[in-house]
Amino acid sequence: MTPTPDDSGAEVCIIIPAAGSGTRLGEPVPKAFVDLCGRTIIERCVDNIPASLGASVVVVVPADLVDRTRELIPHVTVVAGGDHRSESVRAGIAAAGDARILLVHDAARPLTPARVFTEVVDAVRSGRSAVVPGVPVVDTLKQVEPASDGPLRVSRTVDREELRAVQTPQGFTRDALLRAHADDTGLATDDAGLAERCGIEVHVVPGDPLAMKITTPWDLRIVRDVVGES
Repeated sequence: MTPTPDDSGAEVCIIIPAAGSGTRLGEPVPKAFVDLCGRTIIERCVDNIPASLGASVVVVVPADLVDRTRELIPHVTVVAGGDHRSESVRAGIAAAGDARILLVHDAARPLTPARVFTEVVDAVRSGRSAVVPGVPVVDTLKQVEPASDGPLRVSRTVDREELRAVQTPQGFTRDALLRAHADDTGLATDDAGLAERCGIEVHVVPGDPLAMKITTPWDLRIVRDVVGES
């Protein structure tokens, strides 16, 4: 299916790759279409994008769910994705029109606060080519290696002060994201990782605990509790 470019003329376009199956979640439908207190995860994700950005939105889903997604969220552009996340992002870029700033946002982070979107966009507007939100790592981290007698062996303790757990949306100038995805064989779970590989400097703004990603049944339970209490 050929993507239809967004023609809204918006400065910012938010690409939401949601074509994955989400097998670790253990649900009978793809992750983005799992119920989250009366609405699907993808609906809540799109609803949570701050209107103040004036952004257009491109949602990338499995080919057989394009029509259903258009019914659920008719005010966005919906296109079919690929077998891998990077392929889906590239499909989103092709449908993003001429937007100067492109954000890539996980559908599985439906509670991301408006502040995070705004700070990422503001940082790109200020001249940064690639920007990610990140939160400090609070657990003690150990690097491990195989041991001959069974359990893994700790080789060193990692200094967590210099580490950040990276979230989305990740923001890029149009040129930077196109450059990051220029090699169509490049696969990654993180668009900033592709940018780093081709020498683009990536900057970090504060993330938020509410931007947690739904990956496991436990994550889904936590997010449902948060939504139910709001």
